[in-house]
Amino acid sequence: MADENHKQVSVAEFFEKNRHLLGFNNPSKALLTSVKEAVDNSLDACEDANILPEIEVKIQELKKGKYRMIVEDNGPGLNRKVLEKAFGSLLFGSKFRSIGGKQGRGQQGIGISAVILYGQLTTGKPAKITSRTSNEKEAREYVMHIDVKTNEPDVLASDVKNWKKEHGTRVEVEMEGKYVSTKQSPYEFIKQTAVVNPHAKITYTDPEGKKHKFPRVVDKLPRKAKELKPHPSGVEYGLFKRMAKDTSARSTKSFLTNDFDKVGGGTANTILETAKVEGQIMPKLLSDDQLHEMHEAIKTTKIMNPSTDCLSPIGAEALAKSLESEYDLEFSKAISRNPTVYRGFPFQVEVAIGYGGELDQEGSAKLNRFSNKVPLLYEEGSCALTKGVKSITWKSYGLHNSSGSMPTGPAVIVIHIASTWVPFTSESKAAVSNYPAISKEIKLAIQEAGRSLQSYVRKKRKAGLEEEKRQKFKGYATEVAGAVAKLIAKDSYKIKKAELEKSTTKIEKSLLATAETMYSSGKELDETEEEDE
Repeated sequence: MADENHKQVSVAEFFEKNRHLLGFNNPSKALLTSVKEAVDNSLDACEDANILPEIEVKIQELKKGKYRMIVEDNGPGLNRKVLEKAFGSLLFGSKFRSIGGKQGRGQQGIGISAVILYGQLTTGKPAKITSRTSNEKEAREYVMHIDVKTNEPDVLASDVKNWKKEHGTRVEVEMEGKYVSTKQSPYEFIKQTAVVNPHAKITYTDPEGKKHKFPRVVDKLPRKAKELKPHPSGVEYGLFKRMAKDTSARSTKSFLTNDFDKVGGGTANTILETAKVEGQIMPKLLSDDQLHEMHEAIKTTKIMNPSTDCLSPIGAEALAKSLESEYDLEFSKAISRNPTVYRGFPFQVEVAIGYGGELDQEGSAKLNRFSNKVPLLYEEGSCALTKGVKSITWKSYGLHNSSGSMPTGPAVIVIHIASTWVPFTSESKAAVSNYPAISKEIKLAIQEAGRSLQSYVRKKRKAGLEEEKRQKFKGYATEVAGAVAKLIAKDSYKIKKAELEKSTTKIEKSLLATAETMYSSGKELDETEEEDE
């Protein structure tokens, strides 16, 4: 007989007691995490419905330590059944259950429901969600919270709402929080979100009532990621065994070819021959030993890299435009590396570098980290993206840094990793783990963008030196012209002032023209030498 003190704990009850695992460590981080989860939710909803996102974010201070967060979008809206589950149950949705998956902002199905759980935990107030689909004549407002014991939605009220939007969703949650204006502020998060989501229009109203607008930079949605079957190289034994028991395939060979990415008939035969398993056996009848042999055979079989249709990169052109719209720059360069693989999961690294303009000339370069188009604002020191930047000898590219430190100079560096499964260091998804394959791609991407920066800085410095020479030459021009005018004067008596000035001006122009010709010739020579290199 079971002990009465032992009982099954619901997911909601577990996270209520361990909210730090989801990023609700303290009041300031909790407020930022809430904005992040709501904005991510809105962006995903709009993109899935092929709608260019228009998102409004408001943070209102109710009293010291208490805030109201409102996030409103123009997405497709949700019907009651889906809305209640999406906002009222943790781990609801397809993202957590998907074995293969596709690139997405959230990976656990926890986000927005965790915000509602945090709000009711710290204020006792239910959330208000308003939604309207394009097929419905009226919007409805739901007042609800989460039943922690059952991890189920508890709707307290549902009424028709007079709402101007034809379709969309509005979330309103009261919570304990602390508003800060540092690098980890809601404003900074939204600004960075706008950089890596150039197709989105975002408006943010801070607690003081000041409105910040981040306009849409491109009028085209990013490429939509497609659902991907799991690649056998990334499937651990326990999951492989479960897939074999759950498959609808009637033979082991068809299980391999139908349930996995990049496994054709020839590859399946190689795996089966290596494992000494008959291909016609029903997968459900395979013994543990046979499954182990098949899983080991996969490790030694050459299998094509996973498909990359599951990725949705920002794109170099769009990223460069977006960076230029947010910062006043002299120079910018963005690149997108070709997709590659770690542990059977495809991923792609994108890097952009901005230089000069409004950026700090003396301080450290600004680093903006992103995963799947979401800013990473915490745990910078432990992140693979940060370590990638610090591993570069920036002196070669026109900036300065000592070994293992951030570069200094007027630069902003953007690094984005897109993947079906980003290896975060913790559940709060604040930093990327330092996998060798990922670190290598990050370094190569930075170096590729850095070479363009190097060329720009070199040319700028050369132009500055030549201009300095010309100014020095010009400073002596008047004196030289005067001396020459005296030498060429026809009469030995004192030259009149007006005549001297006339001669001086004429010779000065001639000297400056000669200097300009010398400068141009030198510049052309420099460019020729660079091309030869």
